This record gives sequence, structure tokens and C-alpha cells, in this order.
Amino acid sequence: MLNAEKGQGQNLNGADLKIGIVQARFNESITNTLLNACRDELLALGVKSENIGHVTVPGALEVPVALQALAETDEYDALVALGCIIRGETYHFELVANESGAAVTRLALDYRLPIANAIITTENIEQAIARQVEKGRDAARVAVEMANLLNAYDHYADDSDDHE
Repeated sequence: MLNAEKGQGQNLNGADLKIGIVQARFNESITNTLLNACRDELLALGVKSENIGHVTVPGALEVPVALQALAETDEYDALVALGCIIRGETYHFELVANESGAAVTRLALDYRLPIANAIITTENIEQAIARQVEKGRDAARVAVEMANLLNAYDHYADDSDDHE
């Protein structure tokens, strides 16, 4: 029976996991802080440094294609998307926020691979600064918890198949 079915909480043990991170360089001061917070939290959760992959891309719209490339390697238990989109004076903010978010979700569903979406969207730089550390940590916890959940489900499903 899965932990969630037994009423047990989250599994944040990252010791046996491999996590890939895609970081947008646009608003790099924010995304570097997101990366550092995410990486520090992954290490604190037991993910080995050598099991943390990291690639950078120009901006949030390029994050999904890099996530797809990592997903296609079949090497990762979960992925993390890092970026920062700050509202400007044009519609471009909505386009980038909506399209990058939709693509990240679609990839997670298509590949059945957890992707923690930490592409933050804010009205201004002050809001981005206020969220950058906690959002990076949250992304690490989401990636580890969801990877463990899906791995447990796969193990449970395999065990169920063996008993048929």
C-alpha cells in the first residue's frame, strides 16, 4: 500500500534520487539564488551532489525544451524548472508566464515525470527577491516528494502485477 493511502505523510528522502535542474539566465541574480536554495535543499534532503544535473538556458520560454531533453534521457527521477518573469509594460509577461507554465505541466504529464515549477512570476523585483529563497527550497522538496511518490506507486503497481 502506498504511503499516501496509509495516511503517512511526505517522503523527503532524496538519497536514491537523481534530480535535473533547468535554470533560465534571464533575471540571473534571482535565478542564481533560486538555484543555490534549491541545490542546498536537495543536498539537505540527501540527494548526492553528483546526482544533481544542471543546465542553463536563456529564458523561461526555453526552459521547457531543455526539460524535454532531460526527460528523454530517462536518467532523472524528477526535474526542477527555475526562472523569473517580472511584469513589464507589455503583454509579453502574460505570454511568457502562460506558455512556459503550460509547457512545463504538459511535459510532466507527457513524460509522467515530476517537474517542480519554480518559474516565479512577480509584479516587480522586490517581490521576486522576497520569494527567491523559499521558492527554490520548495522546488527541491516538491521534486523529492513527487519522485518518491511515483517511485513508490511504480513499486506498488509492480508488486500488484506479480500477485495476479
